[in-house]
Amino acid sequence: MRTYELMIIVEPTMEEEGLQSQIESLTERIEQAKGQVANVKVWGRRKLAYPIKKFTEGHYVLFTLQLLPESVRDIERDLLISETVIRHLVVCIDEND
Repeated sequence: MRTYELMIIVEPTMEEEGLQSQIESLTERIEQAKGQVANVKVWGRRKLAYPIKKFTEGHYVLFTLQLLPESVRDIERDLLISETVIRHLVVCIDEND
């Protein structure tokens, strides 16, 4: 397994309960893919550098996780399908890669 950082930006119209539900749902999906979430940091609502889907702000959430490389594609596909996640980025942070 490799270590990754996953940053998601969630729609600013989402309430706190909805945001927590989104985090829990994504954590469950990662665990179903035989991964482990090491840390979740909610950065809060921040201004975007440029408008995305007509939004100028979004809720930023940073995940540190361990996942098999072949499972990353499935997680990214789920994030692309999600109606509430307006942007995501997965970065491998293993030092030996």
